[in-house]
Amino acid sequence: MKPEDLVLLVTREMPFGKYKGRLLADLPGHYLNWFAREGFPKGEIGRLLQLMQEIDHNGLKPLLDPLRQGPRRRYQD
Repeated sequence: MKPEDLVLLVTREMPFGKYKGRLLADLPGHYLNWFAREGFPKGEIGRLLQLMQEIDHNGLKPLLDPLRQGPRRRYQD
């Protein structure tokens, strides 16, 4: 896993299937678990779905919440 992968989870949309167009971070656990049982797609999307399944399975989805808000300025003018 690369740190940038976490940002991709909250910005990349599911490109196919029942949940096409939904952010990867918003995919339901049962759908992610289905991939875990049946096999993840090849390539980047499969790697990201596998990461999201691990995050969801371990109850870590709230860790993605700060990333959803986008970049913040460090200092106020």
